[in-house]
Amino acid sequence: MQSTLLSTINSPADLRKLSPEQLPQLAAELRAFIIDVVSAKGGHLGASLGVVELTIALHYVFNTPNDLLVWDVGHQAYGHKILTGRRDAFETNRRLGGISGFPKRDESIYDTFGTGHSSTSISAALGMAIASKLQGDVTKNHIAVIGDASIASGMAFEGLNHAGVTDANLLVILNDNAIGIDPSVGALKHYLTQVKEGRNPSQNNMISSLNFDYTGPIDGHDFAALIRELQRLKTINGPKFLHITTTKGKGLKQAEEDQVRYHAPGKFDKLTGEVLAVAEDHLPPKYQDVFGLTLTELAAQNNKIIGITPAMPSGSSMKFMMEAFPERAIDVGIAEQHAVTLAAGMATQGIVAYCNIYSTFLQRAYDQVIHDVALQNLPVIFCLDRAGLVGEDGATHHGVFDIAYLNCIPNLIIFAPLNETELRNILYTAQLGLPHPIALRYPRGRGEGTNWQLPFAPIAIGKAKQLKQGSKIAVLSTGTIGNNVTKALKGLPNENLFSHWHFGFIKPLDEAALHEVFSTHEKIITIEDGVVTGGFGTNINTFATTHNYALKIKNLGVSDAFIEHGSVEELQHLCGISVKSLTDVFSLEQD
Repeated sequence: MQSTLLSTINSPADLRKLSPEQLPQLAAELRAFIIDVVSAKGGHLGASLGVVELTIALHYVFNTPNDLLVWDVGHQAYGHKILTGRRDAFETNRRLGGISGFPKRDESIYDTFGTGHSSTSISAALGMAIASKLQGDVTKNHIAVIGDASIASGMAFEGLNHAGVTDANLLVILNDNAIGIDPSVGALKHYLTQVKEGRNPSQNNMISSLNFDYTGPIDGHDFAALIRELQRLKTINGPKFLHITTTKGKGLKQAEEDQVRYHAPGKFDKLTGEVLAVAEDHLPPKYQDVFGLTLTELAAQNNKIIGITPAMPSGSSMKFMMEAFPERAIDVGIAEQHAVTLAAGMATQGIVAYCNIYSTFLQRAYDQVIHDVALQNLPVIFCLDRAGLVGEDGATHHGVFDIAYLNCIPNLIIFAPLNETELRNILYTAQLGLPHPIALRYPRGRGEGTNWQLPFAPIAIGKAKQLKQGSKIAVLSTGTIGNNVTKALKGLPNENLFSHWHFGFIKPLDEAALHEVFSTHEKIITIEDGVVTGGFGTNINTFATTHNYALKIKNLGVSDAFIEHGSVEELQHLCGISVKSLTDVFSLEQD
């Protein structure tokens, strides 16, 4: 489609020069532009297509950036970025050095609040609204756009609960499409369905009961209805709530019909919508599939096993267990805190609870990990998906903090497998009856080999493995980054100088192995795909200090900085832990 209108829009001020009759054409062009770029570059597709009309209407009616607009999560904000001066840069979306795939304050004045995790928008916009009033600005509007999956989270309800007893100029827009990444779950979903079907009487509206001026539901693809209602709400003071209904993936037939797959489909044919096939024959499995398939296999043998995930059954591959044992695999929605304490409650009754949460999202349940699980020494099995650098989703999604934030918690075992076989075996070992909770961290992406579905073998708790014998320099790694070490060491001129040890157990450390290492080598190099501060290397440094070893120790990993978006390989190189980076380090160290 020829972009005749979109090419003239460099800011919302340009958008507001259009007549209402021109907006449907702009919407069609904006959809086509998003499809054109994402089909070739990848990214979050369905969510942004679903809010094209809403995005245009918001910037058309409200005086952004003076009026403050917060997008919850932010994977639906592509249209917002394109209309706010980043159209020409949109091809760099999620690429190293390019624009972020999520709203980011230092990228644009129109990105009023950085997002990436769900359910923060209401609290953030309310904070802005209260601040505006305190500073005497009573004309500014504050808008939070949140989805039906995100609004079910506890934090969103905390924001609603507070906003309802204020006179803040806050507008909450519920974008109700009945899906997050996977279909929405829970009682709130059923309530919203009743509202949309007109089966809930107005006097029983829960949002109105929280003291919001509620309107809706209205069709979120109807420009006339949207603009009319937004203009009306703009004149009303206090907390307001607009309920709109949309179709995720709107405008691309396949994305509307298969909303889970087209949330982030990878590359696809922009004309037909068909996802481009990627040859996967004879490739190692994804770590997520190793987890999901192994858990299902174990569940068939042990009827006390329960799987829990907060809204990520497809991404985590918990879907395999849900299909095989639907009554024993639970999607609790976007509710990480609830997921952890639910698992703790089950553990008190002898249930073997596998709580599968992306590393970056377990941060949201830190108190529950400490207070409800570790303090009570309940043997919950935490399966931390997407540990390490995850790539194009960037700073909000990297799982680089988990070693450091779990390291200090008493009673907690921490394990990082070297490969898919070790992941399979530690999942097996964990259900045999551990005396403590355990956190298993594994990365996004594929393993190392195809022959992984072997008979189960228990793993000895707290034992390290020597992978290579050397005479001078000991390289200590944890987790799958150890495979980079193996590749980097291979072929070095003086390869025999280097020993390589894999410390699957970050906690407890194998102190017997460490005494051997420190007493037989001249230098130590630690390597991890997490933050160095407080991480695995810090544990090794503490051991050396405690036992009065004076060897030189070099700690490699993620520096004390937030790492932006790019491919995993690019980011590993940036952090000095790629195969090439490690080869360079080892070459210098052997001199």
